Amino acid sequence: MLILLCYAGKDIYALESSQVIEVIPRVNLRKVQHVPEYLAGLFNYRRTILPVIDLCHLIQGTPSRPILSTRIIIVKYPIQNGSLQYLGLMAERVTETLNISKSDIRTSSIRVDEAPYLNGTILDDKRIIQCIQLERLFSDERHNFLLIGDETQL
Repeated sequence: MLILLCYAGKDIYALESSQVIEVIPRVNLRKVQHVPEYLAGLFNYRRTILPVIDLCHLIQGTPSRPILSTRIIIVKYPIQNGSLQYLGLMAERVTETLNISKSDIRTSSIRVDEAPYLNGTILDDKRIIQCIQLERLFSDERHNFLLIGDETQL
């Protein structure tokens, strides 16, 4: 299984590549008022307005740095009615992939209610990589407003 690696601060995270549509450079975003700070903004992705979630802000409480390797990862996000929606995830140092087997992912004994999407770890040489479960990113009803936009059937 191929995974895409990205960073939030000094910590490394993994997304399963089958969920990734495209990785694009950071673009100008339309700020949205009165939403959580981790919603970096909206942008026009191939004639569809996509919300962009800043993973650094969501996970660690600080915005992604405006560096060259900060990218927007376009992903397929499953929504409740069974269809899929595109969603942008902004992260730092989105420059590396890794081939692993499913058995390389270890279940974590630590569960954090505020971050149900962080589940599983991978040991790679000297690194501990934490897995992001995309389908649990917005499992909390408080975040459903992010997924009410245009739905895209893939």
